[in-house]
Amino acid sequence: MRYAMIMAGGSGTRLWPMSRDGQPKQLIKFIHEDGKTVSLLEIAAGRASKLVPADKQYICTGERYRSQIREGLPSFDDAHILGEPQPRDTVNAIAFAAAVFAKESPDAIFSVLTADQLIDPADVFHKAMDLGYKLVEEDPSRLVTFGIKPDHPATGYGYIEHGQPLDGTDKQAFHVARFIEKPPLEKAEAYFESGRYDWNAGMFVFHAGTFLKLYERFMPENAKLIKELAAAWGTDKQQAVLDDIYPKLEKTSVDYGIMEPAAGESDVSIVGVKMEISWLDVGSWPAYGETLDADANNNKAAGVKIAAHESSNNIVIGESDSDHTIALIGCDDLIVIRTDRATLVVPKDRAQDIKKLHDELPDGLK
Repeated sequence: MRYAMIMAGGSGTRLWPMSRDGQPKQLIKFIHEDGKTVSLLEIAAGRASKLVPADKQYICTGERYRSQIREGLPSFDDAHILGEPQPRDTVNAIAFAAAVFAKESPDAIFSVLTADQLIDPADVFHKAMDLGYKLVEEDPSRLVTFGIKPDHPATGYGYIEHGQPLDGTDKQAFHVARFIEKPPLEKAEAYFESGRYDWNAGMFVFHAGTFLKLYERFMPENAKLIKELAAAWGTDKQQAVLDDIYPKLEKTSVDYGIMEPAAGESDVSIVGVKMEISWLDVGSWPAYGETLDADANNNKAAGVKIAAHESSNNIVIGESDSDHTIALIGCDDLIVIRTDRATLVVPKDRAQDIKKLHDELPDGLK
């Protein structure tokens, strides 16, 4: 049985002040699509809807976002929103979902999808995901990950190295030789030139039982707690057990917790599937700027009007479409974000420091 789980737990601090407590980046309606604005999570849900039936689609997110997700995506009822009492990183979110799916169907095979990316063309994405499901259906011991063909030597993504092609897939799938964390520029350039490396998309297909077996092998204390949750799931003790065990889970990513140690195991294999798509991780204001059209001076605006004199290469954003105008004189390479609560002005080349600023803000502004 095929399932799909969208991970939607990130806080999006690099998109402050629009992304904030109570409104993480995946719930902001700021992506312009077909004449309207939609959220990244709505787009991700649309992708999932092409993969599995509605009753097999789930979102794993912070419990505090449940009501907003129910309002924004009414097709997801409470049973299909897996609410984490607090963030415990990706390996535990995936184990949570795997336990729920395995209890419903011992042969559950599920995809792990992200809620942060814009992906095009959609049909290439869906074909690659379908191949991922088929590979695990053929051999449940396979752990399938997806590789995005790089279009530049990025230092902000992890990489996967191609091993031998997998027979019968027309070189669309390959054995993964190794995982590489975000590299320095020199290594990223070498990876890009070699053609043997893809960006790690952070998306997967697993057999639920296989994932839980590896989780128990590599993270045995966590696995004991998730077994308690599985036993209580669907009973009147479900929420109490979830609230009790989840904060006790050791935090780590699925790459560190499962994928990297599994590479040395003889009873499983790690397979990569190529995804030749345009892939934009909308995790910062410069990245979001790539979704906008530019004027003659490469100024980009959304949600507000802009008046610019001798100004170029700016990104100017308002929280909602309005008649408000932001005027710039002699400004170059700035990011200006206006919301009802706060206004941010930062040079583009300091955009990464928004996270540092966020850490220093009083709780009422976060």
